[in-house]
Amino acid sequence: MTTSAPHIICFANEKGGTGKSTTAVHVAVALATMGYKVAGIDLDFRQRTFVRYLENREASIRRLGQQLPLPRFRVYEGLDADEFLDVINSFGAGADFLIIDTPGRDDPATRVAITRANTLVTPINDSFIDLDLIGQVDPETFKVRRPSFYAELIWDARKARAKTDGVTVDWVVLRNRLQHVGARNMTRVANAMEELGRRVGFRIIPGLSERVIYRELFPAGLTLLDLGVIEGAGISHISARQELREMISGLSIIDESAAPQPLTSGAVAA
Repeated sequence: MTTSAPHIICFANEKGGTGKSTTAVHVAVALATMGYKVAGIDLDFRQRTFVRYLENREASIRRLGQQLPLPRFRVYEGLDADEFLDVINSFGAGADFLIIDTPGRDDPATRVAITRANTLVTPINDSFIDLDLIGQVDPETFKVRRPSFYAELIWDARKARAKTDGVTVDWVVLRNRLQHVGARNMTRVANAMEELGRRVGFRIIPGLSERVIYRELFPAGLTLLDLGVIEGAGISHISARQELREMISGLSIIDESAAPQPLTSGAVAA
C-alpha cells in the first residue's frame, strides 16, 4: 500500500490520563500486524510513553527470540513548527501510516501534527471532567452550552486544512475506559457528546475499556495482538482483543478487505 505520503493518524488531547499513548501503540502495532509499514513519532519528549512502550517491545523481541511486528519509532524533542514538518516528511517517507502521539499540552509541534493529520483521534474518559475538554455542559440540564477552546482550535485547523489542500480531517472522539455497567451519568455524557459532535463535527466510537491488562502489558511492550507470547493469557485478554479489533474497524482507516493480512489471530507474526 506504500504511497508517496502516509496516512497520518494524530492522537491529541490536552488532558492526560485518557489512555492516549496506550491506544496509539495498539493502533500502530495492529497496523503493523496487518502487514502495513508503520512509523511512529512521540512528541511528548518528557513522558515518552509511546516510545518507551515500543522500546520495551523491542527488548522483548530480543529476549523471546520472536519476530513480533514492530513499527519504526522516534522521539521529536523540538518545538519548531517548520522543523517538525520536515521530520514528518522525512521520517514518514515510505510508510503507509504515520502515528503521532502528542503531549497533554499545546505547543507548535502539536499544532502541526493536528493540521497535517488525515485522522485526528481524541481519546477521552467517560466523564464530564473529560468532556469539558471539548465542550461546556449546563449543570442542571446537561445540555452543551458551548464548545471549548480546544474544540474551536480543532475546528479552525480543519477549516485551514480544507482550504489549503482540500483534505477533510476525520476527527474521531474515542470513548476510552468505558465501564461495563450502565449508569445515568454515562447516558448523560453520551447524550452531551453526541450533541457536541453534531455541532463541531466529530464522530464518536468506543475505545478500550478500563482493564488492568493494559498496564500489565506495558513493561514487556506487548499488546493484545500478541496472545501467543503472553504468559497466562485468558478470556479477559481475548475479550479485550475484540475491543481493539472493533476500535480499529471504527477508525475507518483501512479497507479491511484489501489489507495485506487480516487482523485475526494473536499468534506471533512470521
